[in-house]
Amino acid sequence: MSQDLMNYDRMTQLALRGVVRDAIRRVIREDGLPGAHHFYITFLTRFPGVDIDESLAKKYPEEVTIVLEHQFWDLKAHDDSFEVTLKFGGVPKYLFVPYTAISRFHDPSVGFAMQFDPPEEMVENTLEPESQNKPKTPLTLTKLQPETSPKNKAPKQKTGGKAKSSSKDKPNKPAKKTAAKESAKADDENKIVSLDAFRKK
Repeated sequence: MSQDLMNYDRMTQLALRGVVRDAIRRVIREDGLPGAHHFYITFLTRFPGVDIDESLAKKYPEEVTIVLEHQFWDLKAHDDSFEVTLKFGGVPKYLFVPYTAISRFHDPSVGFAMQFDPPEEMVENTLEPESQNKPKTPLTLTKLQPETSPKNKAPKQKTGGKAKSSSKDKPNKPAKKTAAKESAKADDENKIVSLDAFRKK
């Protein structure tokens, strides 16, 4: 199988996070959650662009799950992020969360859930702790273009020839049969949407 120079995995991840944005926007339009719907949103607290109270960041150093159901205020849905005020221990706390920081979205009222792969920014920071001090521009839902390293960028060809791929590009790994069975089972039970469903078996 040839290398995916289009970065379809990345684009699919961003597109699916757009579902979260549209769900939040509907709540805002209807001035509340319709019917029995309510959202569990898990996001990475260390992701670039996340703005949460320092006490919450210390209590949840990796990720936190919030619930949008009865008590929430000032909910806003931007193109690439959302903000809301929730009570933690009876104290209102302001949250600003990029959609790319979300790792899981769940609406238990209808058994719908989406789980996302860790963003590349978090993987790089985990493998290279010193890179945390370097400024990074988070991926956004409005920027679906594949990321290309300037050092490995091939020159433009006017004749329409194919540019050589970087040696750092990793080919897609074929999904294991057991993983496919587990994914299918989970879809039947909880309607969980994952990126594996879009890859070739």
